[in-house]
Amino acid sequence: MTLIVLNAIALGFETSPSVMAVVGEELRIFDRFVITIFCVEIGLRIAARGLRFFLDPWGIFDFTIVAITLAPAADSLLVLRALRVLRVLRVVSAIPRLRRVVGALLHAVPGVAAIGVLLLLIFYVYAVITTNLFGPAFPAWFGTIGDSMFSLFQIMTLESWSMGIVRPILQQYSWAWIVFVSFIVISSFTVLNLFIAIVIDSMQTMHAEERTAASMRAENETAESDSVLRELRSLRKEFAEFRDAHRK
Repeated sequence: MTLIVLNAIALGFETSPSVMAVVGEELRIFDRFVITIFCVEIGLRIAARGLRFFLDPWGIFDFTIVAITLAPAADSLLVLRALRVLRVLRVVSAIPRLRRVVGALLHAVPGVAAIGVLLLLIFYVYAVITTNLFGPAFPAWFGTIGDSMFSLFQIMTLESWSMGIVRPILQQYSWAWIVFVSFIVISSFTVLNLFIAIVIDSMQTMHAEERTAASMRAENETAESDSVLRELRSLRKEFAEFRDAHRK
């Protein structure tokens, strides 16, 4: 974990020309050292676990990142080599709270995907409406379906939506506020909040499952303890009977 964090910091320093001019060679040597350590680590884990290594999602992630790291430094693969910084995400596997958060996010993927489809439908409907209504007068914002969806995305994020887009349109179409206000209420205030609700529900569900699993483990441990105590009592009884019989 220490090497992962230090390597991520070093990769950040490599983006600075001034730093590279001073300690560029040292950073490259350290990067090669870290790559060697990671390759040895992956090799030892594969040797120890065999094919079971590739059944672990984090193992597959580590293997993929190391494979990307070993990609040649050609211009066409610079993007892949830039992804080396993703190695810092392996820290997530070492922190239980972060693992639970990531697990909750992955558990919420189906619900989030459904909300994403709903949001896309809303975008498409409003894009068709705004293109037909405002496209001829404002082609830069609503000239095509693509332009309209991009402008609606800006409006949904509430970034300069009033002064930048809506108020100029209101000067020509005084009733246009109905379209944009309804879109903001539906997209920003309603649909986007459903994402938060789904993630929170997923985290609560996983927490309940963890508590149920912990309760079952405690019950199993209690049952095993009771079984051991019963066996000990039985052995003590048998030993006492044997001792009494021997005395007689």
